[in-house]
Amino acid sequence: MLSSILAKSDCAACKFCCSFRRTSLWETPIFSEADLPKLKELYPTAKFRPAENCGNSNNSYTFDISDQYKTNDPNEEALCPFLDPARGCSLPSELKPFDCKIWPLRVVSLPKQSESEPAHLAVALTPTCPAINKVPLQKVHDLAASGLGQKILDYAANHPDMVKEYSDFLSTIVYTNP
Repeated sequence: MLSSILAKSDCAACKFCCSFRRTSLWETPIFSEADLPKLKELYPTAKFRPAENCGNSNNSYTFDISDQYKTNDPNEEALCPFLDPARGCSLPSELKPFDCKIWPLRVVSLPKQSESEPAHLAVALTPTCPAINKVPLQKVHDLAASGLGQKILDYAANHPDMVKEYSDFLSTIVYTNP
């Protein structure tokens, strides 16, 4: 979805988005319960767990990589079970999570000004992606404004489990509803 501003070769060489520190497990992608049988058929050794921090309201799941960590170091990284180090993501397109398709963009719930105010969603930029940091921020804003931002927010409205909490880390907002 971001191929107009990110080179596939940069992403393929980096794979940063496919490794997770213990402190970044909130970033693991969300799978629907409906996709689990096919995923388990294609990847019998992959482990799954209910998605945390979203109430599992839509029976959402993520992969479980807890047994891949070898130390107690919170900065140790474990790879996505669907990452082929030589070829990249091995998931078929129809099973690739939306979270992965829009990386390094994330949907965040903006802080409310009052309790009576409804939640307002926005698209934020994850600052840790090495490739996106080489792209002028205006290009990211322009891409989001060209329709991608609204497409992402529309998807999130139907899949609230993918919404992350707003934080200083996810504070670079590139799109909000007009």
